[in-house]
Amino acid sequence: MDHSGHGMTHDLPPFTLGRGLEWSPDPFFLVACLLGLGLYGWGVVRLRRRGDAWPVGRTVAYVIGVLTVGLVMCTKLNDYGMVMFSVHMVQHMIISMLSPILVLLGGPITLALRALPVAGRGRKGPRELLLVLLHSRYLRVVTHPAFTIPMFVASLYALYFTSIFDFLMGSRAGHIAMMVHFLAVGLVFFWPIMGVDPGPNRPGHLMRMLELFAGMPFHAFFGIALMMATTPMVSTFQNPPASLGIDALTDQSAAGGIAWAFSEIPSVLVLLALLFQWYSSEQRQARRKDRAADRDGDKELEAYNAYLASLNARSN
Repeated sequence: MDHSGHGMTHDLPPFTLGRGLEWSPDPFFLVACLLGLGLYGWGVVRLRRRGDAWPVGRTVAYVIGVLTVGLVMCTKLNDYGMVMFSVHMVQHMIISMLSPILVLLGGPITLALRALPVAGRGRKGPRELLLVLLHSRYLRVVTHPAFTIPMFVASLYALYFTSIFDFLMGSRAGHIAMMVHFLAVGLVFFWPIMGVDPGPNRPGHLMRMLELFAGMPFHAFFGIALMMATTPMVSTFQNPPASLGIDALTDQSAAGGIAWAFSEIPSVLVLLALLFQWYSSEQRQARRKDRAADRDGDKELEAYNAYLASLNARSN
């Protein structure tokens, strides 16, 4: 059965990295990626024309983030991911953990709030609607750790260890919905932790680190469970096409290894970003205190000079 709509997946030759990176676009994700890059580019150009600066590092992070989505959804990796558990797991890990972090480091919401024009009085344009959404109860719930951490964990266990996964993999629309879900869960999980964009939940740096590490052990354990299983656990990948020349159990073990190893990469990336943000905010606070101390010192000096002047006037 051709799940992917990209050609006959059961006729795929054995997987190599070169074959996996061949161009094979999924129309939905191709349009979404181009739209994402186009809108971000429009925002940056609009700020520049206005004479406002926008950090180059943010643009680079965002572009690479969107390109990683394109990499796993618009190449043969997507075709192989329909029949090989290991390749599918690479897709899942990148689109749910690496892509969201890079996209969020690009500060797309901050850029939108700065670039979108303000609507006239009494009217609601895109900027106003975005602000309403940012302050909504809905967003406060879906970005709260009591929601994001269980959802992040359930996206692994509830999906792969039930029949939901097989049902979604049975159609192209189901496969797209699953990949969009992975990306969305990654974005809402990492958004409050990254703290680059404004959001309804803004925990302190220490709390953010705790949130980050709360979900990762479950990720690692999921990978270990797959590696140690003695039977194939997902029906979709039970009988790989003979043309691939792979064993289902070996492939499943490789998928588990990828899930286990990948939980470390985003943790390190996010931790570095958090430590940098923490250091920067401490520096800003120190500078503010210094400026305040300087102002207080100036006032004391002025008061002392005024006192001396009054004494001088009295003696004269």
